[in-house]
Amino acid sequence: MKNIPSVDLSDFLSDDPQRKQKFVAEIGKAYEEIGFVALKGHFLSDSLVENLYTEIKNFFGLPLETKRSYEIEGIGGQRGYVSFGKESAKGKKEGDLKEFWHFGQYVEDDPKLEAEYPDNVMVNELPTFNEVGKETYKMLEKTGIYVLRALALFLDLDEFYFDKYAKNGNSILRPIHYPPITSEPKNAVRAAAHGDINLITLLMGAQGKGLQVQNHKGEWLDAMAEADEVVINVGDMLSRHSNNRLKSTIHRVVNPPREKWGTSRYSIPFFMHPISEMPLDCLENCVNADNPKLYEDITAGDFLNERLIELGLIKK
Repeated sequence: MKNIPSVDLSDFLSDDPQRKQKFVAEIGKAYEEIGFVALKGHFLSDSLVENLYTEIKNFFGLPLETKRSYEIEGIGGQRGYVSFGKESAKGKKEGDLKEFWHFGQYVEDDPKLEAEYPDNVMVNELPTFNEVGKETYKMLEKTGIYVLRALALFLDLDEFYFDKYAKNGNSILRPIHYPPITSEPKNAVRAAAHGDINLITLLMGAQGKGLQVQNHKGEWLDAMAEADEVVINVGDMLSRHSNNRLKSTIHRVVNPPREKWGTSRYSIPFFMHPISEMPLDCLENCVNADNPKLYEDITAGDFLNERLIELGLIKK
């Protein structure tokens, strides 16, 4: 039995109001209680998923000096390659046992945002790497927008409340490679316990053991998806905006048992961010006498900047 609820986006997309409402109620309840769901009915085709895994395995298999040539200084790791051990969880000095790549937004009709975001980095050695990454980015973003529409309805907002903030948002697609473990890690795991910064995260590659989520009792539960599911969790921005009604759950990626140390793990989260100007002020209809306002007002851009400093990806 899975430790996280499963929902089907085709219910929300159907013309049947009862099915649509069922999806809204199921995902809302899951996010109030555990902060994670496994979602079927997304927009990723099997062939796109297969092509993406092929491309990222090819990239991470390149010589280290080639990969490092795509590590861009001065942008906080927001585009291109980030090498092994560079990122650590908030409050943890040991670097996570991973290397990763960042695809960012493909801005449409907004010169101001185009100037604000760093350019995507093109990999010369792999002609279809960037093309497949862009297509995956678009399909996960499309899936995420429908999930946010369902959550807007759950929070008694207009269904399209999040659209204006999500369009051209500062979202990141992050293919991650957790290399084989060659010696006993000192205090380090593949990804230390953390909450995500963004609105929601859509995760490909949670089919095997490794990802764990922490429930309200502090117990760690395995979060595993079926082959046709992506795992979607609430990030700190959405938790803050909903005055903690929707829960951003602490999660981690643990090291495999010793007999599997020699294997790589790949996972591909899509961190859905809004535009920087989005106010993350606690929604009025999530604040009441029983649930007073928990957070100071802040914009998404300022909140992101604070967190990137905490993660060690940018300097003060």
